[in-house]
Amino acid sequence: MSSTPASATAAPTTPGVPTPPLTSLHDRAALAGRFGRDPELHLFELGDLDEPFWSHTAWYTASADGPVALLYSVGEVPTLLGLARPADADGLTGLLHAMRPVLPRRLLAHLTDGGADALAPDYRAEHRTAMLRMALTDPASLAPHLGGAPHAVGPVARLGTADLADLRALFTAGYPGNWFDERMLTTGPYLGIRDAGGRLLAAAGVHVHSAARRVAVIGNVTTHPDARGRGLATACTARLCEVLADSADHIGLNVRADHPTALALYRRLGFTTVTGYEEAVLTAR
Repeated sequence: MSSTPASATAAPTTPGVPTPPLTSLHDRAALAGRFGRDPELHLFELGDLDEPFWSHTAWYTASADGPVALLYSVGEVPTLLGLARPADADGLTGLLHAMRPVLPRRLLAHLTDGGADALAPDYRAEHRTAMLRMALTDPASLAPHLGGAPHAVGPVARLGTADLADLRALFTAGYPGNWFDERMLTTGPYLGIRDAGGRLLAAAGVHVHSAARRVAVIGNVTTHPDARGRGLATACTARLCEVLADSADHIGLNVRADHPTALALYRRLGFTTVTGYEEAVLTAR
């Protein structure tokens, strides 16, 4: 892996702002140890140490024990992950300053502690969305929801590649613009509920699932607009957490901070907030 992603285009640095030296990291075991000290904050990073994700990653730091940023280059818009606790906010700012010459001209960024502002001299934000990282901290809260949805026609059942078309149709109706790669159906469990006619009404799956790292990130929790308010997504998510518990010690998810319905659902299931962060699409000026 090159220290500079193949798609990167140099961005100017800001005069007068000290830039620490940038180091590209390649040792998976060392990265796993580093992220393993705070696994709920770094669920995506831990999961991306596995294939098929690892070969699309580049990892950077600006200090021996400071924050690490991940540049994941798949698709037209690479993703930058830079998450740090408040005590490491200055370290993250320094790292992002140092990374600007190796960043692509357009990227999707997930950044804590005003990270998008650290890139503002060279990048403009097309949109900025307040997000929360949540983690399952009270698994006992799942129990009341594991009997299936009270108004469901069918049971919560495993989905596979044969269900891809139905799943895409559900996302089009209930979750347009979501991030879904069909490989996710083979790298982690997806569960769903159908009606009597076989139409997929609700689903829940994973963005990341690593049995080796014992982590999972739930995603693509969706209910068809015609079936909302019946507890279908709650039933799918609860059962998914139960399935994941066999292979993951840390289960988390990302949710918009301004989505009260989703927040209430996850809190009922025993999830609590790990950190706030910002999602932004950034384009070089």
